[in-house]
Amino acid sequence: MRDKRSLRWISEQYFEQNGSHYQILLTPPTPLEFSRLVHISRPVLIKGLQVVESLTRLWTNDYLVERMGERPISVAVTPNGRADTVTSHDGTDYFVEPSVEQMTMSELLVSLSTGSSQNGNVYRSRPASQEGDSLSEFNSLKRDIPEEISWCSEALGQPPDAVNLWIGDSRSVTSIHNDPYENVYCVIRGKKIFTLFPPSEGWLLEEREYPHAAYTRPSPSANLKISPSGQTVRWSSMPEPDVHPPRGTHPIQIEVEAGDTLYLPAGWWHHVRQSGPTVIALNWWYDMEMSGMSWVMLSFLRGMHLEENGDAKDDSL
Repeated sequence: MRDKRSLRWISEQYFEQNGSHYQILLTPPTPLEFSRLVHISRPVLIKGLQVVESLTRLWTNDYLVERMGERPISVAVTPNGRADTVTSHDGTDYFVEPSVEQMTMSELLVSLSTGSSQNGNVYRSRPASQEGDSLSEFNSLKRDIPEEISWCSEALGQPPDAVNLWIGDSRSVTSIHNDPYENVYCVIRGKKIFTLFPPSEGWLLEEREYPHAAYTRPSPSANLKISPSGQTVRWSSMPEPDVHPPRGTHPIQIEVEAGDTLYLPAGWWHHVRQSGPTVIALNWWYDMEMSGMSWVMLSFLRGMHLEENGDAKDDSL
């Protein structure tokens, strides 16, 4: 129990020092200002990023369909809009990934209400001119999307590891997880509702090992079914932390409207709901600093060592 007392002390001290507020910037930061935000490692809502405001006007359905044409794109399909989440099947809880199916942009936009969503790389961590980058499914949209956010790249001293495009609707829900990236997340259309928990509260989110499965479709006309893979995945067991936050946590909820940008620091836990018939977002992932204590501390704050001692769940709060 000594480990849990230490974790509880850290989470309580962090909340006392920082509370549940978040900063709002009316204009994008300078590289120096952003480096300070990364150092503090708190979420920030940013207004006035020009590329985002431009795309909110430019990216109509007609424009996207015209630019993408008949080129197939990979689409995540589930029965209920929930991908990468814990789902019960035949009396067992599985971590279930979506089925990935090919369709055109036009077909995707029509199918959104059926539980489809799309996420994929626009750029990877290599120059656009480098051999292999042409394999991106979104070459036709690259002229609209910068390869980097200049004030991020200058502050962090590196280009982004990836630039991702996300398209879904109000049924698409992202289950709670964290990422080892400094995340600059821009909403182009619709609204995203982020429920955030600081790394200091990760040990309260009850990560466990689950058997892995994926949705599969035996034939083009068949319904989706859950197919176990025999592997395991570590994932949080909290299905709706935005509605029922774990005891002892202090969630921060941020609504990111079209034209807004959220800086989500590495290691922050996030659950995301969407609002709107079509929700489109872009994000730039920058690798977190792995040297020093950062990665070790994030792993400790997740309580990963507690399971090894048979002490994964805390009933004493």
